[in-house]
Amino acid sequence: MNWDDTTEPTAAERLVGSVADGEDQAVEAALRPRDLDEFIGQEKVREQLDLVLRAARARGATADHVLLSGAPGLGKTTLSMIIAAEMEAPIRITSGPAIQHAGDLAAILSSLQEGEVLFLDEIHRMSRPAEEMLYMAMEDFRVDVIVGKGPGATAIPLELPPFTLVGATTRAGLLPPPLRDRFGFTAHMEFYEPTELERVIHRSANLLDVGIEADGAAEIAGRSRGTPRIANRLLRRVRDYAQVKADGRITREIAEAALAVYEVDARGLDRLDRAVLEALLKLFGGGPVGLSTLAVAVGEERETVEEVAEPFLVREGLLARTPRGRVATPAAWTHLGIVPPGARAAGSGQGDLFGA
Repeated sequence: MNWDDTTEPTAAERLVGSVADGEDQAVEAALRPRDLDEFIGQEKVREQLDLVLRAARARGATADHVLLSGAPGLGKTTLSMIIAAEMEAPIRITSGPAIQHAGDLAAILSSLQEGEVLFLDEIHRMSRPAEEMLYMAMEDFRVDVIVGKGPGATAIPLELPPFTLVGATTRAGLLPPPLRDRFGFTAHMEFYEPTELERVIHRSANLLDVGIEADGAAEIAGRSRGTPRIANRLLRRVRDYAQVKADGRITREIAEAALAVYEVDARGLDRLDRAVLEALLKLFGGGPVGLSTLAVAVGEERETVEEVAEPFLVREGLLARTPRGRVATPAAWTHLGIVPPGARAAGSGQGDLFGA
C-alpha cells in the first residue's frame, strides 16, 4: 500500500508502537540473545527458568510447559527461542489467531518431533475447540481426532511425542483456568528499568557497529517506554540521523535532535499520545469524557485509543480511567505545559485530582 504525504501512520507503524513490522522482525532476529546469559533484564524470570531447564536436562527429560505473559516487546518470543536453544531442541512457531479449528492444531501437534518446542504466541486468541484439544495434548501427550460427523463420528486416539509448549500472552486474564493450570512454569514479564534498557542499547549498538556514548544511550532509554523492542527501534532511527546529520556517533545532543524529528518526546510520548492528551485538556477541560468522544476528537478509532495510546498514558500517570470517562491527571497538564482552568464544577471528579 502506498501512503501519500497526508496519511497518518497506523498503530502498527508508530515508532514507539509495540508491533513489529517486517524490518523490525529481521533486525530483531539479528539482535536477539542466543542464551540466558546474554538475555538482559527479567532477573527473577531468568533465574527461575534457568532452574527449570537445568533440572530437565539433568533428568534427560522434556522441559515443563511454560507460560509467558506481559506486554508486547518485552522478550517473550526471544525467551521461547532461548528455551529451545538451551534444550538443544528444534522450535515450531505459530500463533493463536492462526489456529481457528481443532484440525489446525492436530496437524501441528502430529508433526512435532520428540522434545520439540512449540511456541504459541497470543495463546488467548486460540479457538475454543482447539483449546480443548490442547488440554489433553499438554497433559497426556495425545489427541483424539474426530472422523466423520453426527452419530457415525469416530474418535481416533493419536499418540504424541513428548514436547514443550511455550505459550505467550499479553492478556493472561483471558486464559481459562484449565489451560493456565496445565503449565508447569508461569512467568510475568515486567517493564524494563532505564538502566536495563541502557545495557540493551549498548549491546545492540555494538552488534550494529554504531558508536554511542553513555549519555546518548541514557537519552534513548528514557524514551523507550520500558520496552527493549522500542529501544532497539529508536536506536536505529537515531543511528540514521547521526549518519546523515553528524559524524555517525550518538551523543545526548544527537539523540535529542533525532527523536525530536521523529516526534518522540522526553517521556516517550509520540504524536498519537500527545493528540489524546491535548484533546482531553484543550477540548474537554481535562475530562471526564467518554472514550468514543475522545477518539472522534483525535480522528482515531475507539480501539486504537483504548489499546494503543491509553495503556502507556495510564502507566505514566498522565490519564485516569474513571466510571464517568477519561480524566487527565495533574502530571498531564504539567507535561504539556498547559495551565488548568481555575474553577471546576462541583462533582466533576477533576477537582479531587487537583486537591480541590
